[in-house]
Amino acid sequence: MKKSILQRMAEEAVNRTETVEADATEKPVPSRRHSSPVIANVGKSLAHLGEDSILSIDPSRIDRSPYQDRFNNDHEAEAELEALKVSIAAEGQKIPVLVRPHPSKPDYYQLAYGHRRLAAIKSLMADSERPETVKIKAHVRNLTDRQLIEEQAVENGVRENLTWIEQAMWAVQLKEAGLSHRAICPVLALSEAAVSHLFRVTSVIPADIIFAIGRAKSVGRPKWTAFAELLKDDSKVAAVRQILDTTDFLSKDGAGRIGMAMDRASGIIPTEPDESSNVINFTLGERLFGRMKSSSTGTTVTIPKKQDAFARWLAERMPELVREYDHQLGRVK
Repeated sequence: MKKSILQRMAEEAVNRTETVEADATEKPVPSRRHSSPVIANVGKSLAHLGEDSILSIDPSRIDRSPYQDRFNNDHEAEAELEALKVSIAAEGQKIPVLVRPHPSKPDYYQLAYGHRRLAAIKSLMADSERPETVKIKAHVRNLTDRQLIEEQAVENGVRENLTWIEQAMWAVQLKEAGLSHRAICPVLALSEAAVSHLFRVTSVIPADIIFAIGRAKSVGRPKWTAFAELLKDDSKVAAVRQILDTTDFLSKDGAGRIGMAMDRASGIIPTEPDESSNVINFTLGERLFGRMKSSSTGTTVTIPKKQDAFARWLAERMPELVREYDHQLGRVK
């Protein structure tokens, strides 16, 4: 089973402790164990959490991290957030968030990790009759931008519900923050080859198209890779952008959106049938007796409920009408 970043960090800490204890009774032996900078930072962060006091803070004074690791406006994410909100309302906040003093807003804070908890508690605050009583438990620590994103990476590294494309876009954020491919690997628990593949996809598919499709919970690496291959032609990128704001595209889930985008990139454009030319009304004066509608699968006759008498009459006459039709075609003599 794949170990989480915290498990590996804990094992590193135990091994280092055992080595130090052995050195105290035996001759010094240079340690050959090396942990990556990210693993070392995880260890430091947990050590800090053990030393930090937990404060109760006004949730409205906490802004989200400037680094986006989650997609906004996603129905699946909204459902998960609602479940967390219900859980916190019933059982309270069990795990504190981590914040730093806001670098540009006095008396405000900026989130390092725990944005789902913050969003859920802010929603509870909005629903409360006494919002001033709603607080969020938080560790407060001075962090540089680099430290902030590394702390945020700790949370992402142990979560198992990041979709493939969310992992890819988070890797982009880590790279922009200055982490190397090798340092990103333990954060995402992926090989260097897998991380490189994330960047091959995100280097081709524009971010606005990725965010428009959403986290696409059921869509994995193969489909995103195939989509990236289609978008290597810039003209196909423009074609896909034309559908991003359409009602049909917005009404679909992530899997449906990427499917529709791939169809458009492949040159497949669905046509809307002209229904008016395929509908015939049965009228006498202003009275509507029925309507016949044709489609690719067949023809349907609909008779209003108030014309039940006409419907029964038509059903009784149907055998005679069929014989008359066949006679006109010369099938019956």
